[in-house]
Amino acid sequence: MVKEIFLIRQSWQKQLQKVRSIAVIRADTLDQGLAMAKAVAAGGMSLIEITWNSDRALELVNRLRQELPDCTIGMGTIVSTVAVGEAIAAGAEFLFSPHTDFRLIHDAIDRGVPLIPGALTPTEILTAWQAGAASVKVFPIQAVGGASYIRAIKAPLGDIPLIPTGGVTPDNAVSFLAAGAIAVGLSGQLFPQEAIASSNWAEITRRAEGLIERVKSFQSDDLH
Repeated sequence: MVKEIFLIRQSWQKQLQKVRSIAVIRADTLDQGLAMAKAVAAGGMSLIEITWNSDRALELVNRLRQELPDCTIGMGTIVSTVAVGEAIAAGAEFLFSPHTDFRLIHDAIDRGVPLIPGALTPTEILTAWQAGAASVKVFPIQAVGGASYIRAIKAPLGDIPLIPTGGVTPDNAVSFLAAGAIAVGLSGQLFPQEAIASSNWAEITRRAEGLIERVKSFQSDDLH
């Protein structure tokens, strides 16, 4: 399993280092989910996560794999091995879970798919990584200090790739990257309720574009 873990991590982290951001979609209807995904894809985002509790989530993942071939589509809020199998069968290319469960991590590894478990404390993060996680979701990040928390725990945790979520916005995303996060996950701030309610997909595309511009500027500065 060591070789499988290495290969999965290598491929997943390469994607993260390239795009640095993940759009997290929780949709009330299938059509809404399709529109949300297409809006952020139009803005330049290519890593898109569909939460398990979205309407017809498995069908949504399957549709997006077909309709957004240039994007990598995953599924989040995975809490059981049954969900791992169903999500991958539907076409999910990566998985997120809100907690750390060794069974889920190992099941995903056996299927060749990266699973990113949720953790918060240094002990939880290290435990998740040692279990074979492809990277670790640090959630809910704003509740424990935001970017300053990432900066504080990066030194003792070495090179464990961290993805903060829960309070990340297009405006503060770069602060998390500067603090040492490999990427960030955005949900509510990328998809404001008023924009969804009025089907203002152009506003969501604009937010995605703004995020991508900031990230690219950060990466450019980081190279100099």
